[in-house]
Amino acid sequence: MEYLPAAAPAQGHILCCQCGVPIPPNPANMCVGCLRAQVDITEGIPKQGTVHFCKQCERYLQPPGTWIHCALESRELLALCLKKIKASLSKVRLIDAGFIWTEPHSKRLKLKLTVQKEVINGAVLQQVFVVEYTVQSQMCEDCHRIEAKDFWKAVVQVRQKTVHKKTFYYLEQLILKHRLHQNTLRIKEIHDGLDFYYSSKQHAQKMVDFLQSTVPSRSKSSQRLISHDIHSNVYNYKSTFSVEIVPICKDNVVCLSPKLAQSLGNMSQICVCIRVTSTIHLIDPRTLQIAEIDGNTYWRHPFNSLFHPKQLEEFIIMDISRVHEKKKGAGAGARSNKHTLAEAWVRKTSELDTDQQYFCCTHLGHILNPGDLVLGFDLANCNLNDEFANKMNPQHIPDVVLIKKSYDRSRRQRRRNWKLKELERDREATDTDDERQYQDFLEDLEEDETIRKNVNIYRNADIPVESDTDDDGAPRISLAEMLEDLHISQDATGGEGAEMLT
Repeated sequence: MEYLPAAAPAQGHILCCQCGVPIPPNPANMCVGCLRAQVDITEGIPKQGTVHFCKQCERYLQPPGTWIHCALESRELLALCLKKIKASLSKVRLIDAGFIWTEPHSKRLKLKLTVQKEVINGAVLQQVFVVEYTVQSQMCEDCHRIEAKDFWKAVVQVRQKTVHKKTFYYLEQLILKHRLHQNTLRIKEIHDGLDFYYSSKQHAQKMVDFLQSTVPSRSKSSQRLISHDIHSNVYNYKSTFSVEIVPICKDNVVCLSPKLAQSLGNMSQICVCIRVTSTIHLIDPRTLQIAEIDGNTYWRHPFNSLFHPKQLEEFIIMDISRVHEKKKGAGAGARSNKHTLAEAWVRKTSELDTDQQYFCCTHLGHILNPGDLVLGFDLANCNLNDEFANKMNPQHIPDVVLIKKSYDRSRRQRRRNWKLKELERDREATDTDDERQYQDFLEDLEEDETIRKNVNIYRNADIPVESDTDDDGAPRISLAEMLEDLHISQDATGGEGAEMLT
């Protein structure tokens, strides 16, 4: 039997002083395995920790007292976790850090850390280890105040002295789109408006500025002294902001003052409100002349709606003819390009057994045809209780003002494959009239593309998409204008974006 000599190390290698494995030379003369067995560079670094999470506002506690929003596996959450072991990491060099995926509902966060440290005789050792954090629920101070429901520093009272709530429904969608409701402690709905409660005057002032830039309104503020510390000279006030929105809604018929009508390009005093955004958009149904009135102009020359929305009557178009050329009057302003001027003979559907017909000019010539049903107001058989209308020449007051084409409402509801989000608020008892007004607002969105651009519309997956073969001509919203409704889970480790990241 021959005895073979032990394998000599390759040229440029040495034998580990512990296990004898050939290794490249290093200051410790040991292989990586033996070096790790001798030295643990992660000693003193905690492998477990705790982070506090508020379920109500979905924020994490950043000691000592700051609460911040962090999405799951975000850089902000990684920085927050590393700060908790920052003191222990000062003895090593952090090379890499990242999350290990965990179930969003497990209330666990796992960090994979790579660190380096100089050990025996200047050798640099690199090691990978995992730190696990337990997510514990803790309510933040702001949410404590919200739960109390009686702690607030400022309130914004939004009012509109009208029966119809179209402007409020539009305003609600603007607030949701721009996320102005995030800082509210509580939203309370009353019969003629909304109350927004805030923990600071700055948040309330921000809401007032937003309202004044989105709807024609005016505001005033007041404050009440709650307490006063005479030693530190600190005053504690409760502030109240009152915002009054102009009492004009879409589809209202209004009567302007002679001075205001003249300043708007010699418009007719009887006009129709076609839209309310940051200004009041009016159109003269006899000439298609349009005008915009901002909040300041309205409060200098106020006017009211002539009719209640429930006074809308249904007419049937007996005959209609488009007016292609209409001579402009002296000093006339701009005309609408989206409407068509027409002259029509109409009859009330409640008077079909009579021969009574009405002649009128309308701005709806582009959508009306003989036999169509249309909603409008009868000025010939009503008593107008308005200071400007009573002084007008009766010959200048039209017999009928047509407002919008009438469609089958129940059919429109069945095939409406979209929906809107709503603000969470304390409601008074709702009635059937509120539901009718909300349906009116949804129909306005379908009919007016300009308003629709300012609203987030979400696809309703529960309603199947119908083909256009069985179409009665009612306006519809295309799928391209809808957003997918993301159901973001509100679990302990997720916050916003949890569903997308998992």
